[in-house]
Amino acid sequence: MWNSSTIRKAFLDYFQERDHTIIESSSLVPINDPTLLFANAGMNQFKDLFLGIEKRGYDKAATSQKCVRAGGKRSDLEIVGKTKRHHTFFEMLGNFSFGDYFKREAIFYAWDFLTREVELPREKLYITIFEDDDEAHDLWQEIANVDPSRIIRMGEEDNFWAMGDTGPCGPCSEIMYDRGEEHTCDAAVCGLGHCDCDRWLELWNLVFMQYNKEPGGELSPLPKPSIDTGMGLERIASVLQKVDSNFDTDLFIPIIEKIEELAGQKYQKDDKGFPFRVIADHSRACTFLIGDGVIPSNDGRGYVLRRILRRAVRFGKFLGIERPFLYQCVDVVSDIMKDTYPDLEEKKDFIKQVIQLEEERFLVTLNEGIKKVEEIIRQARKQERNIILGEEAFMLYDTYGFPIDLTEDMAEEKQFSVDKQGFETMMEQQRERARKAGKAEHAFAQDKLFSDLLAPVPATIFTGYDTLEQTSTVLAIILNGVIVETVSDENVYVVLAQTPFYAESGGQVTDTGMIKNQDGLLQVESVRQVSDWIIHYGKLEGTLSVAREVDLKVDAERRLSIARNHTATHLLHRALRSVLGEHAQQKGSLVEPDRLRFDFTHLQAVTLDEMELIERKVNEAIWQLYQVETTSTSLQKARDMGATALFGEAYGEQVRVLEVGDYSMELCGGTHVQNTGEIGVFKIINEGSIGAGLRRIEATTAMKAFNMLKESESQLKEIAGVLRSHPGDVPSKIEALNKTIKKKEKEIEGLKSRLSKVAMEDMASKAYEINGVKILVEEVPGQDMNSLRQNAERLRDVLGTSVIVLASALDDKVAIVSFASKDVVGKGIHAGDIVGAASSAAGGGGGGRPDMAQAGAKDVSKIPLALQAAKNYIESKLD
Repeated sequence: MWNSSTIRKAFLDYFQERDHTIIESSSLVPINDPTLLFANAGMNQFKDLFLGIEKRGYDKAATSQKCVRAGGKRSDLEIVGKTKRHHTFFEMLGNFSFGDYFKREAIFYAWDFLTREVELPREKLYITIFEDDDEAHDLWQEIANVDPSRIIRMGEEDNFWAMGDTGPCGPCSEIMYDRGEEHTCDAAVCGLGHCDCDRWLELWNLVFMQYNKEPGGELSPLPKPSIDTGMGLERIASVLQKVDSNFDTDLFIPIIEKIEELAGQKYQKDDKGFPFRVIADHSRACTFLIGDGVIPSNDGRGYVLRRILRRAVRFGKFLGIERPFLYQCVDVVSDIMKDTYPDLEEKKDFIKQVIQLEEERFLVTLNEGIKKVEEIIRQARKQERNIILGEEAFMLYDTYGFPIDLTEDMAEEKQFSVDKQGFETMMEQQRERARKAGKAEHAFAQDKLFSDLLAPVPATIFTGYDTLEQTSTVLAIILNGVIVETVSDENVYVVLAQTPFYAESGGQVTDTGMIKNQDGLLQVESVRQVSDWIIHYGKLEGTLSVAREVDLKVDAERRLSIARNHTATHLLHRALRSVLGEHAQQKGSLVEPDRLRFDFTHLQAVTLDEMELIERKVNEAIWQLYQVETTSTSLQKARDMGATALFGEAYGEQVRVLEVGDYSMELCGGTHVQNTGEIGVFKIINEGSIGAGLRRIEATTAMKAFNMLKESESQLKEIAGVLRSHPGDVPSKIEALNKTIKKKEKEIEGLKSRLSKVAMEDMASKAYEINGVKILVEEVPGQDMNSLRQNAERLRDVLGTSVIVLASALDDKVAIVSFASKDVVGKGIHAGDIVGAASSAAGGGGGGRPDMAQAGAKDVSKIPLALQAAKNYIESKLD
């Protein structure tokens, strides 16, 4: 019996035996690819290899890649659980060739693995090819002896794959598995090319990248055609385990059994089991996304996670689960996957905490949100419309935290639609953030331009770990997107044979300095690395030419300041995990000469005591005078050593391990001090939230930190001087002053109360009487609405059967209140009508209950008119 682990292992072993390098799954969060929300295919981590931007030490690879298709262009969120084969999270088994083998070998490997290695019956397998790909058609017959009647030609939409609007592309060929006639759908013609039902299961897609798509749309042959294949682990598992659905495999059954336990009801494989399937799928997606550092939020990746998580919670309600429950599925997901993804077991407590907290938050508003949707639908039916308006959908999102897909789900259940375009119009602010992300896409396109221009240029050798000054040779000059031989007095990009200049990477800012010879001087403002080339940018004064020697000099003082701050981030990372827990993982950093910024995962504010302990631990590590040492080794050996990989970094086969004594060991390609003593001192500037579950610490080191401490000391002395005390006595002096102030404030409140009582009695004496009702209409200077209400209520209590109207001007605004005793209200007098008459006379408006009302107005000069209008109304009712 095949289980998912043995299938995964058999696939990777098969290709390893055929000289493929086995590459670990990349994170679900793509590294350096702004075009992707999540990794959604096996080829994502090899994109730069296919584009020729990057080179690695292998030309054949195989992976089992974690993928999420939810949000963005490729989303299966809405159909999960409705079909037997779609998921938000899944694993993609894939083999890849980067200019090594092509169609013949790819077809052979796929057919050989399926028919010989896992022994699928040949008669169950069908092939689809691109309609014009005669070569693939012939190869399938030659290699696999597939009958031509079982090879189906398909159009461009189904069987031609492209990386984007331009770039590598080519025809593809799919291996389909026929589940049998019992799975036939109700379509008039059920067959490949005619329907997309569960009978015809796409097992393996082979993409033959043989063309480059030009901006005009024309296709030109690639010099080195490549192969990209993908087979869903869940799908092949369902076939080999001889079950009807992916949800019946060993990847899902334990999760569904847990949901049965939580819901107190049995799973059924028909439509009634739909909520079980959704929850089981979404529990896997949430577990893996949070494990890879995504936290629920209102935009980007965090928003997609929030949608998935809240959708699962809502389907839990369909099963009668009214409490947080999804977090309890994490243990089951981890147990199924821990052998392949051991990090899940390490992170599961934090993952559960994140999910439970989000569930609790959502359940607070979910019930109200559901009632609001139902109310909107009722009102819409009265108006004879079957659409939820864009502004209504936005209100649900903005007020009740209802993701648009939940609104769409509920609408669909009631045969309603949602004005999605109107909703998007009202999400202008979120779209603006998306437009800003386009800057990163521009940088990606510029990297591709540089890569194409520099293809014939030798790689740059980085020497900056060992020296800050040297002589080198100019290899290339780029001006306005074109390679030039000579340039004068321009802003230019320059590539050198060797350079000590560090390119911005891993959160560390670029080096600056100068490149010069007798002909010119280039002030280096920024440095970037594109594939094997280090590119210097700056303003040139004079002339620079290709093949000429130049002298290079990095700004040494700036580099040292950056190194101090960079090493301090590693000490801070270790201290955070020590004090807050291992979940406090780095999620981003910025290392500049003057400061460092460190983002990390933590669900609540760091307390003052925790902050003090973190700061102390970092400084203790500095004062231990640890040696800082680096080692170059393979990625696997680095992990075996116990080195921590940092968030947001893409690692090659060879990595650099940074060891700070026995305190910290992390992968890092940045520049660092040689001994922690060079950092001097570490001082936290501030700590705060930057999003749900994400915190940020800003800090500084060395002289900047010393200056901060001196400034604080100076301020403390100044405060002590004002308090006429010693600096050490300032806290006790302030505490004594606070006690005195509180005592005086209490005395003042008592005096105010007595004065107010006297004032009220004095004001009450101004009341006049009509038919047994006392009337008091007065202007009270300098009071806000709250004070007016309190005074009017007191006066009503003093006068008994009465009507009170008070008005006041404060900050050029008019406030009017009216109180009427209950027996007066019974005579037809309405406090709301009184303030309505008064405020209208002063250019305002308002209203309220019969016994109490308030209003505002704009024209202070018309307060007398307002009060007269109130009098006229009251007297007309009492006469």
